Amino acid sequence: MQHDKKYILQQPLRTPRAAAFAGIFFAVLQTAAIILFQISIPADSFSQKEWLQDQSRNISLALGLMPFAGIAFLWFIGVIRDRLGHLEDQFFSTLFFGTGLLYLAMTFATAAVAGGLLAVYGFNPDLFLEDGFYVFGQAMIYKFNNVFAIRMAGMFMTVSGTIWLRTKLMPLWLAISTYLIAIALLIGISLYPWTTLLFPAWVFVISVYILVLNFRYEHRDGVTYAKLHNT
Repeated sequence: MQHDKKYILQQPLRTPRAAAFAGIFFAVLQTAAIILFQISIPADSFSQKEWLQDQSRNISLALGLMPFAGIAFLWFIGVIRDRLGHLEDQFFSTLFFGTGLLYLAMTFATAAVAGGLLAVYGFNPDLFLEDGFYVFGQAMIYKFNNVFAIRMAGMFMTVSGTIWLRTKLMPLWLAISTYLIAIALLIGISLYPWTTLLFPAWVFVISVYILVLNFRYEHRDGVTYAKLHNT
């Protein structure tokens, strides 16, 4: 008895060309979350406590956006690594991937502490304000976000700029701009809290650039295929 032989054609996984949209989603969601935090939390929040009751809805909305922004950021990291391809170096890839994950971890830690404080306040406001939870939580949020997360974001950008300078995968002006924005982010965060918007803005620009390149190559591939098919 002869058995039919079935052959399975294995194809390598390919990154969807539209995956660069993930960086745009991250930029939009993270920018919205940052703006909600900035307009809701007063500058002297350590001494003022009344804002919690008035701004709890905005804070909850911002916290709800951050997990989805984090997922989109992971996709963005994948898109950048996909563009490197065989040019990827183990040393720089470790720094790139590590700083990206640390930024994401610190951002999630900030959201977790803020969400926990909001939950404790909703459960027992008097206990929250009198037993030191408020001041401790505020300090934790500040350290996680303005010290650790932002520093990791600056390092992530610096490594990205270095990779692009060495591999020539991005234009020179984009690599140099990445360095400058990273320096502004690292220095400006202690002077101007709105500086945190620079990082999602940078991700947005990089994602749009990659997206344009992807669709441009897709168009060229389509024209090439059409010519071959006609011949």
